[in-house]
Amino acid sequence: MILHCNFEELRALASGAEMVLGATVAASGSAVAAPAEAMALVELLRPRLTGDMSLTSLAEQQQVRTAVFAICEELRVQLDERIIQLSPGDEQAINTYFDYAHSRVVLDRLDRMGSEMSAIVELITGAGPTERTAHSVTFPD
Repeated sequence: MILHCNFEELRALASGAEMVLGATVAASGSAVAAPAEAMALVELLRPRLTGDMSLTSLAEQQQVRTAVFAICEELRVQLDERIIQLSPGDEQAINTYFDYAHSRVVLDRLDRMGSEMSAIVELITGAGPTERTAHSVTFPD
């Protein structure tokens, strides 16, 4: 299945990925570091942020979703901080809002895709997705 992303969404995800990965490096008291697994998945996602993504299994969709969720959470935290520290109308706060909003739309698209993939796996196997079927059942583009 193809996850369609427009230029703004890809740019927002790339910017958010840099924030997620930078939050750990900076180790500032205000940054909320993502779990290690999510950090690794964000690192794997970065090179894919060049266009639409082909997701061939439910397991791959879940990995991309975990990475995008970590990005959304970091952007939400950054948005809250910028609104409080600067103002709601500050340019940085507005830019962060748009990055968060574009990333959040991609997360919603991934959630709907995951629901559809899970339903297809259940239809094919007669049972809900397992770790094995999440990897073995493939979805062509």
